[in-house]
Amino acid sequence: MNNDAISTTVTSTRNANTKRKAMTRIPATKMTRGIVQILLEEGFLKSVTEHGENGKNFLDVRLRYFGKGKEPYVAAIKYISKPGLRIYSDRRRIPKILGGMGIAILSTSCGLITDREARRRKTGGEILRHIW
Repeated sequence: MNNDAISTTVTSTRNANTKRKAMTRIPATKMTRGIVQILLEEGFLKSVTEHGENGKNFLDVRLRYFGKGKEPYVAAIKYISKPGLRIYSDRRRIPKILGGMGIAILSTSCGLITDREARRRKTGGEILRHIW
């Protein structure tokens, strides 16, 4: 059993992209909803629907591809903060991913936000993942 909801979400999405699947299903928690919402707003995902099954909630995530070869929009996902080692950044040291082409997902006092939004709000937090 995996207790890290963030890694479950990211790993499931990455594995589905590798296998060129159209959809993947992940458990619905407050944290996974936030991560999926950010990926949807940034254009890495096509759509998200939530449904319940046997008393448990799931998110059906439709992945986005481009080109005839079905190249995934998510090229790479890098784990930054882990349950055993948390990585924090103040507002002045939030990294730019690929010169602004990728995103960093941060957990702040304002909730889950991207690196651009954190810079705009002038707030720091725990850097969860880099996605490009």
